[in-house]
Amino acid sequence: MDLLFLSQRIYLGDGSHETPLNGGIIVDTGGIIRRVLRTKQEVNTYLYNTESEAVYDFGDLLLMPGLIDTNVHINEPGERTDWEGFASATKAAAAGGFTTIINRPTNATPPTVNVQTLKTKAATARGKIYVDVGFWGGLVPGNTHQLVPQLAAGVVGLQCTLCPSAQPVGDEFAAINETQLAEALHQLSKEQATDALIAFHAELPAMESQQQPDEASSKCYGSFLRSRPASMELSAVQLICRAAAAQPQHRYHIMNLSCAEALPVLEACRQEAGVQLSAETCPHYLALGAEQVPDCGTEFKTWPPIRERANQAALWSALRRPESTLQLIASDHSSATPGARCLTYGRARGNFMNAWPGISSLQLSLPVVWTRARQTEQPLSLAEVHRLMCWQPAQLCGLSSFKGRIAEGYDADFCIWNPDEEFTVCSDQLYASHKSPTPYAGQRLSGVVHATVVRGLHVYQQYEGFGQPLGKVLLRKSSSKLVKFVRL
Repeated sequence: MDLLFLSQRIYLGDGSHETPLNGGIIVDTGGIIRRVLRTKQEVNTYLYNTESEAVYDFGDLLLMPGLIDTNVHINEPGERTDWEGFASATKAAAAGGFTTIINRPTNATPPTVNVQTLKTKAATARGKIYVDVGFWGGLVPGNTHQLVPQLAAGVVGLQCTLCPSAQPVGDEFAAINETQLAEALHQLSKEQATDALIAFHAELPAMESQQQPDEASSKCYGSFLRSRPASMELSAVQLICRAAAAQPQHRYHIMNLSCAEALPVLEACRQEAGVQLSAETCPHYLALGAEQVPDCGTEFKTWPPIRERANQAALWSALRRPESTLQLIASDHSSATPGARCLTYGRARGNFMNAWPGISSLQLSLPVVWTRARQTEQPLSLAEVHRLMCWQPAQLCGLSSFKGRIAEGYDADFCIWNPDEEFTVCSDQLYASHKSPTPYAGQRLSGVVHATVVRGLHVYQQYEGFGQPLGKVLLRKSSSKLVKFVRL
């Protein structure tokens, strides 16, 4: 028998209504939405005439499509699994209202740079994940012959970095240069993979050598910020724009953009005929400012760095425009041990130059964005939150035919939350692998997730915890027919 989900505030995300409706959603036994009841009268008629296996009534809590995060670092399999594994990361996702995440290729051992490593990662994930998980493939020096096979095997796209990553990942997932990028794009075109999505960590090494600060200065955030100036991002964006203009048949996406100065460059490139270019930013770039980072506060360290608050206004402005190149918000979630983050006591504590760069924020993304937006002159609407954190992520990754909205034939993925309820961030509330200090600790945020449903299954309920890890591996449909199904 079917399941029935009820709420006095349902936001479908299909463009049919601005304000939430009082209705219900009928879900079949396979977790697919069979019918949407748009009025209370339709609900009453259905209840009178039909018996459901179960009825879940969420009262006046807001029920909307499950959120999608396109930028999540998971370190499993491999020697850094204790930094963040599939179980802990997907629990954090579920507790934050996310029903689908896309895992980056970089932090596992080995990284995802060929079909075999993709298969290993997918096999490791199965049976452990609480939400659905897709994968980025990797583009590194010397693997051009593995790009199309990775796409055929089901990755959502190919991710690369233009600047060496922090060690030890830097040796395992090497940066590419402009010549190597051109060779990779040529190979994709040669093998007729013209719809390939290429994603970038967009920083280029600084042209002038940066003087290493001494031990005392290394514990000052200003020293770290000066070591990664906005010019590094701007140079990388200009390189990507040159590639996009030269080979517009491919799709190009910039991950975790922090530099507002790059926005006009992106907009100008996107106006060129045929260019397919998009970008995302992260909650920490929208909500945190360099001015508030204390000495030794390495929990704030990430690449690119959190910049001054003056940088934020342009990011918010771009996000509010549907036609902007800045099309979505993603967490760039990256958890690590306190030792790697230089958060343990001792001489190494608080050294920004040595600490692992990454902010563990997947679980807090929705309330951080919602709260910070309400503090701006023009708060985000519910429709804008849906567009930035659900629908456009689904479109980017090729999931929009069955995820990202509440409609017949779509997966029954729901985020049930109270936008007005407040809570104070405490590390003990977080489900990521390590509860080391978070840059949001002690902040008062609005937006409490009460339940998360993936394909009709309750994977998270506030105060009750988690259901079974019944998330699925998502592999992109491929024209080469090496992948025949998306829902595996």
